[in-house]
Amino acid sequence: MDIVRCHILVCGGTGCTSTGSEELIKRLNAELSERNLDKEVRVIKTGCFGLCALGPVIVVYPEGAFYSRVKPEDIEEIVEEHILKGRVVKRLLHKEDEAGEKVHSLSDTKFYKKQFRIALRNCGVIDPENIDEYIAYGGYTALGRALTEWTPRQVIDMIKDAGLRGRGGGGFPTGLKWQFAADSVADKKYVCCNADEGDPGAFMDRSILEGDPHSLIEAMAIAGYCIGSDQGYIYVRAEYPIAVHRLNVAIGQAREYGLIGKNIMGTEFSFDLEIRLGAGAFVCGEETALMTSIEGHRGEPRPRPPFPAVKGLFGKPTLLNNVETYANVPWILENGAEKFKAIGTERSKGTKVFALGGKITNTGLVEVPMGITLREIIEDIGGGCPNGKKFKAAQTGGPSGGCIPASLIDTQIDYDNLVKIGSMMGSGGLIVMDEDNCMVDIAKFFLEFTVDESCGKCSPCRIGTRRMYELLEKITSGNGTPEDLDLLEELCNHVRKSSLCGLGQTSPNPVLSTLKYFRDEYVAHVTEKRCPAGVCKNLLRYKIIEDKCTGCTACRRVCPVGAISGEVKNPHTIDTEKCIKCGACMEKCRFGAIVKV
Repeated sequence: MDIVRCHILVCGGTGCTSTGSEELIKRLNAELSERNLDKEVRVIKTGCFGLCALGPVIVVYPEGAFYSRVKPEDIEEIVEEHILKGRVVKRLLHKEDEAGEKVHSLSDTKFYKKQFRIALRNCGVIDPENIDEYIAYGGYTALGRALTEWTPRQVIDMIKDAGLRGRGGGGFPTGLKWQFAADSVADKKYVCCNADEGDPGAFMDRSILEGDPHSLIEAMAIAGYCIGSDQGYIYVRAEYPIAVHRLNVAIGQAREYGLIGKNIMGTEFSFDLEIRLGAGAFVCGEETALMTSIEGHRGEPRPRPPFPAVKGLFGKPTLLNNVETYANVPWILENGAEKFKAIGTERSKGTKVFALGGKITNTGLVEVPMGITLREIIEDIGGGCPNGKKFKAAQTGGPSGGCIPASLIDTQIDYDNLVKIGSMMGSGGLIVMDEDNCMVDIAKFFLEFTVDESCGKCSPCRIGTRRMYELLEKITSGNGTPEDLDLLEELCNHVRKSSLCGLGQTSPNPVLSTLKYFRDEYVAHVTEKRCPAGVCKNLLRYKIIEDKCTGCTACRRVCPVGAISGEVKNPHTIDTEKCIKCGACMEKCRFGAIVKV
């Protein structure tokens, strides 16, 4: 057997793949082969490391050197200096100090220090297409112990005792859901996984599927054992090609090893899995709509009760959780309920994965203990808003969530606290906004998404959300009235109370939360006909500050409609009637003489 003295881990998640990590792997293998190092140095394509803003990312062990934004032309230097001569390439290191010469391991970086990885424990660590690596890290041990040491009820009791709540949005107790499905009597039961993940900016489940697909397979087999099911379905977005490929590979490997299929591990328990591809309908994130889609019908929600645990897929008792929820299960069984519930808050145990995006320095994937404050996530982990801008708000829960203002930045993040302040956990999208964002425009953005994605089955969602959007369009175009604000709020409450499914019921949240915390911006739009953030184009005006204008004529020359006039070396002016508000003049001015008003 060849002795491997060095491992080079290259991120193969969607983010780094899109910025060229596949080419890095090819260059690495070619360089190593050319220097006869391919037997003693192993290149491993992993899942997402988390720090997507710095991709493509490479980590070289045993030193743990963390290289960021690596280019193909850097590979020769890495192999020559680091692999051959043992000298870390300092210019490529992830820099957190001024000199940038310290070798930072991942766990030592500010981005990772406050994280605690359970669902993401193997992402960026193992080769997701190699079942042996998953097993080497303890994989399928929990399934083996469940089948040979514990009864189904004992496993369910462990999940209940751990306090695991559903990570897909509502936070329903996972163990209780499993118990309901187990207690239902039927000749056939199903285990389903929601991997559809339709929230704008969310990529938590995708990253687990890409980096650790076997954790899902193992957990679903355990769930099948607990409720008495022999068949599972994974409903995943067709827009996730890497995740789908790695899932297919992992399922094939698990079958080959006898870890799913007939008589698993020599026991009488049998369980198999199939993948069903979603067509990108946001409503299929709702459990009954998802099951309707698996059945081959148009994805529309069904009235509840009966709940899926009694009558779900194909009319049979069905258990449904999302990817992140399942990914916690093997860890809990291996480490114990006590260790899991020692993390988090009284009513929200364990960790939560967030996709951190928007106006934030460290865009990426984070897993943090429940109870961490929003400030810690944004400032300590995320690095704050770039370019010295002030933090204004954070939006959690996607189109079903709400906007949290800067005044509540010290709120502890858990299920109940977020609901109290008008937002929700959702699946884990966390979009950061700075002073340049218009909160009315943000509410309109999320509502436009909901209008487009409404299945149309119930009138409150189909018609109500569209009327809400029309009111927001009226307000942002400068035609709104104070009465429109009252009408908008009233309409939100009707839609929330009357919609058929959870997606319709929560769709007003972005509007209601911004009305609550940023009402002054709405008032400015309707009474002053002004957008304080300078975002809404119809309410935008550009002005030249006379004292700062040098008369260089750069703005006049770039204006496409001739709206700027003035003599050389004299202050210029903008004809607001002619101005098309393209912003070219402001972008061209080198003296900061043009401002939005």
